[in-house]
Amino acid sequence: MFTGIIEEVGTVSRVQRSGSSSFIEIQAKKVLVDVHIGDSIAVNGVCLTVTDFDGGTFRADVMNETLSRSSLGSLTTGSPVNLERAMSTNGRFGGHIVSGHIDGTGCITDIRNDGIAVWYTVSAAPELLRYIVEKGSVAIDGISLTVAKVTDTSFSVSIIPHTASQTILDTKKAGDTVNIENDIIGKYVEKLMKPADTGNKKSGITMEFLIKNGF
Repeated sequence: MFTGIIEEVGTVSRVQRSGSSSFIEIQAKKVLVDVHIGDSIAVNGVCLTVTDFDGGTFRADVMNETLSRSSLGSLTTGSPVNLERAMSTNGRFGGHIVSGHIDGTGCITDIRNDGIAVWYTVSAAPELLRYIVEKGSVAIDGISLTVAKVTDTSFSVSIIPHTASQTILDTKKAGDTVNIENDIIGKYVEKLMKPADTGNKKSGITMEFLIKNGF
């Protein structure tokens, strides 16, 4: 589990793709301070397991499913990446609940300045946009952000200078692909709203039930 508060920007030092076997090596500092084999580190929002490390790099295997559902397949040597270790139980929860399981990708369609802030507009498929609500949370490349605007085809976030400087958002341009993870709460609510199949009897929370009980 992660918070979406990026700890540092690392650099891809090696990528190997060979059929069904792929791995990535990343240069880093802060996330390696207390690293162990088997630890989880989010790379651009994708939860990866540390399989090897030394004083300045760590290695993680990447499955085909991960490559097909995220932007990790486009990484090359020298690519900057957002890094975050799994959240600590004794730390502050500064972002929102981020699982590191990417729902899909979006495309940056527009970047514009607005005073000290920068607006990023991201187009996404309807199946992703259905869970994105204005003033709700979304993770873009692992960064916990607040949604400022939603349309039928895209959503927008407004970034303060600190967020841009501490993540890879500052390197992005229109046309770039980004990883998207929807707020996990919305997905669970939708699941629970569907009637449960209990043999010949179906039960579940319905809209009628919620309205009747004042929701």
